[in-house]
Amino acid sequence: MGLDARTARLARLAAALSAALVLGLLYLLWEGFREEVGRAAAVLGRGDVDGIRDYVLSFGLWAPVASTLLMVLQALAAPLPSFVITFANGLAFGTLWGWALSLFGHTLAAAVCFALSRALGRAPVEVLVGRAGLKSADRWFARWGVYAVLVARLVPGISFDVVSYAAGITRMKFRRFLAATALGIFPQTLVYSYLGHRAPEHVRLFLVFSGLVVAGAIVFAVVRRRRRGKPVP
Repeated sequence: MGLDARTARLARLAAALSAALVLGLLYLLWEGFREEVGRAAAVLGRGDVDGIRDYVLSFGLWAPVASTLLMVLQALAAPLPSFVITFANGLAFGTLWGWALSLFGHTLAAAVCFALSRALGRAPVEVLVGRAGLKSADRWFARWGVYAVLVARLVPGISFDVVSYAAGITRMKFRRFLAATALGIFPQTLVYSYLGHRAPEHVRLFLVFSGLVVAGAIVFAVVRRRRRGKPVP
């Protein structure tokens, strides 16, 4: 690693640690901030589309900002699939504006994950996403490169946060990652916003369907590896 690359890596690490320090101090010293983080985490944890919609709209004119921050929080810390927030945005803001907001918010969240991963390096990322998930993403990137970002975002139920973190520790250029991200989520967010606005009662059915897609993909991968005589990671 050259001097310039090392300097850039140290600068990214310093920026990430500084941001974490500021947020940590806010959480410890500001009761209102601590309560709001707890409220946001609780509404995400329930996975209730109506509850997320009501939470976002409770901020009035700041509702789009609240929705965007909620998407970033989901990407960093919550196990809830990101498209649930997209459903809620469609329900809260309508199909067009909900789609535009979700497109921006999810792209920003992916960028934050990517930048955080690039700043921290592989070892901390393994702690965040798990060694098995990161190894699977490594193989995916080794085979498909930047197209892995596009494909992963098009498939319902795949944890794109893992893909974003994994992409950050590759040599993929940030601009290419963002372009693939935006292109991949373009059709998905539009469909989810439409369903959230027109048919929110089908959200749980879609969650079940996505879970079945992921489970089927896992079973297929395990069976395929066993047929080839390879150990399952």
